[in-house]
Amino acid sequence: MNRFELLDAAASGMVAQRAALDVAARNVAAAEAAGPKGSYQRAVPTFQVVTGDDDSDARVEFTGTRSERGVNVDVLQEMLAVMNASRAYEADTSLFDTGKRLAQQTLDLERT
Repeated sequence: MNRFELLDAAASGMVAQRAALDVAARNVAAAEAAGPKGSYQRAVPTFQVVTGDDDSDARVEFTGTRSERGVNVDVLQEMLAVMNASRAYEADTSLFDTGKRLAQQTLDLERT
């Protein structure tokens, strides 16, 4: 059993949400570059939950993007995606900080 499973899970979540933010930013930039009469298919980030050998060590990985056929980029929809990814990233950082404090307290207990 890995002692840092909580930290690994939170860190993988932060990496995944960072990728989602990057995709949303790319969508907005491409839509703006295409102009008001142009079209750009919206890219949607895809993720996968990867488990370890003993199924206890699970983490989220960004696996790329897929295009939504027939759907152009809507800036409002992308801003909502950014807000959702930002909140999830903040939740993961809070979880990571909690795990870090727990690990530090465990080390402090072992020293005494």
